[in-house]
Amino acid sequence: MRVLGINAVFHDSAAALVVDGRTVAAAEEERFSRRKHGKRPVPFSAWELPEQAIAWCLTQGGLTPDDLDAVAYSYDPALVDPSSPGLDPSWEDLRTTYASRAPQFLKTALPGYQGQSFHFVRHHVAHAASAGLAAPWGPDGSLADCAVLAVDGRGESTSMLAGEYRDRKLDLLKVQALPHSLGLLYEDLTAHLGFERSSDEYKVMAMASYGTPLHLDHFRQRVYATPEGDFRTELIDWDSFAPARRPGDAFDESHTDLAATVQAALEEVLLDLCGWLYRRTGNGRLALAGGVALNCVANTRLLAESPFSEIWVQPAAGDSGTAMGAALAVAAEAGDDLEPMTTAALGRDWSDSQIELALSTARVPYQRPADISGAAAEIIAGNGIVAWFQGRAEYGPRALGHRSLLAHPAREDNTERLNDIKGREQFRPVAPMVLSDRAAEIFDRGPIPSPYMLFVHDVAPAWQERLQAVTHVDGTARIQTVDASEDPLTAALLTAFDELSDIPVLVNTSLNTAGRPMVDSPQDALELFGSAPVDALAIGPYLVRRP
Repeated sequence: MRVLGINAVFHDSAAALVVDGRTVAAAEEERFSRRKHGKRPVPFSAWELPEQAIAWCLTQGGLTPDDLDAVAYSYDPALVDPSSPGLDPSWEDLRTTYASRAPQFLKTALPGYQGQSFHFVRHHVAHAASAGLAAPWGPDGSLADCAVLAVDGRGESTSMLAGEYRDRKLDLLKVQALPHSLGLLYEDLTAHLGFERSSDEYKVMAMASYGTPLHLDHFRQRVYATPEGDFRTELIDWDSFAPARRPGDAFDESHTDLAATVQAALEEVLLDLCGWLYRRTGNGRLALAGGVALNCVANTRLLAESPFSEIWVQPAAGDSGTAMGAALAVAAEAGDDLEPMTTAALGRDWSDSQIELALSTARVPYQRPADISGAAAEIIAGNGIVAWFQGRAEYGPRALGHRSLLAHPAREDNTERLNDIKGREQFRPVAPMVLSDRAAEIFDRGPIPSPYMLFVHDVAPAWQERLQAVTHVDGTARIQTVDASEDPLTAALLTAFDELSDIPVLVNTSLNTAGRPMVDSPQDALELFGSAPVDALAIGPYLVRRP
């Protein structure tokens, strides 16, 4: 069965194509349009479809619109209750109207599409399917029955789903009705701290490491799980804990302490929800999705303290992942045999000839070294910063060695250098990538392998001095392990750098600047290289050096 999945209602609009149970393509619209998150998450933008991502997915799969057996849309407008608390009565009807007309909009956006087999998939079911129907479990990495928890800001009229997948079928055990929402709670805090709602929540998570959860007792009275498996998030008077911060203003201890408090409260509620879910299912495996599942600090605590022995998090856990999840849900319902997700490299790639044409057109001097990994490693070992553009783009918000900025991890000032290049706040950490077979000697706590940067690990004391750029203020790092069998080119780079520096680790942050999507095409890479103080661009087999 050939199923096109679409996420379009809120933010991170995306498309995915599942053919005979295998995800052959998945990408966010922002990578094509160069608009961060694809569009604004407001009701009057719900008519917009990820047209360019859709067209690319079909091209990548070698399909025309007529070849599609089904289209899966990760939102069901029939489930919206306009009177539900937490919805804006002035605008929600517009969002619902636009969503219900998605089949007609698609006929315009995708010439040749005749409206065949259009499926509205419940938003949190799409989240759940993106994890529960994609997680590779056990040593053979196969699909298996598992518990599933999807937590985010909101779907149609809910903010959480807990259930279990048995034989690819979802047993829905609990949903949380609005207005109670852990995701919206974190969004409110994000806005109060002067960051962009539905975009910068990860900044709050980083800020929390600088603070102390001084107000946790108060928050426990207002943000808590119930014995029935759901939770409550009562209104918070944010000003009573810290003054509202305007974008760009400095922050003080009141802001960091408030961030630490909400982070701790979030973790406690998630732990309670996981305890309830485990008691209901008895299944030791948990698949996580939803925007809250991108909180790697919380994920690590769940793995350490919840009853679940295995936890897998969808790399595109935010709304972009619901495009894949909706398609998988429809494919599973049709009886297709599903293949687990073994890589996040599901986006666009470029041939050597296409890259060389872009370099020639830009009239930049370039060379083709015999070993691009070794050449890049030498530059980084000399404390140069390299833009690394290789293979298929990542699906989801993490740079995983395909669209990355790489630097020497032993130089503490490289954190500041990279934040300057990217134009972002200096309290923001950068992350390490490490060879899988060396990770356990360098990083304690947390799962290994950890290929998607979705957990934090303690940096071993013996290595903290040598990894100053990637060791966060609390002694942790959000690692990405690299296996040579899965990504031989990046593994070769790490090996070459290890031979030069005796450190099998590199600083890895996303290849973009503040407020812009991650670089996706050779033209995008050249624009960044031409405007930011990066020392070299390793793009395919070619190397461009700054004069």
